[in-house]
Amino acid sequence: MLEIGDTIPAFCLPNQDEEEICFRDIKGRWAVLYFYPKDNTPGCTTEACDFTSALPNFTGLEAIVLGVSPDSPKKHRNFIEKKELKITLLADEDKELCKSFGMWQLKKFMGKEYMGVVRSTFLIAPDGTLAYKWENVKVKGHVEAVQSKLIELQA
Repeated sequence: MLEIGDTIPAFCLPNQDEEEICFRDIKGRWAVLYFYPKDNTPGCTTEACDFTSALPNFTGLEAIVLGVSPDSPKKHRNFIEKKELKITLLADEDKELCKSFGMWQLKKFMGKEYMGVVRSTFLIAPDGTLAYKWENVKVKGHVEAVQSKLIELQA
């Protein structure tokens, strides 16, 4: 589990266009890295749409927004087109990034246990360290909280 001040692990993952996005390429800027369970599900759709709506604000704060789930690049592309998303989605099909951030965990739903992604967001500072994190995120109001924290940390 990453703690505030820890160095972000190096990673390279394909985006929705099957272009490789690596941590080394985004280091030097603020980054919002949010983990979510699955494309085209109610909570994940709301979160992605909220981040898309707020993208001009994050861009104005010189921050990039990257969503991460175990879905394939093709599923991400379909999700983006269906919901008119403007954010970049990374495909962590082997769940290695989810695991390195501690977000691949045992979950329970309706009495059943299974492994899945815990909805969480990590705010990464330009120096490549973890500036802030939110775990077990509730979608309503979350994007605004991330934006507020980014403004506070940049002050």
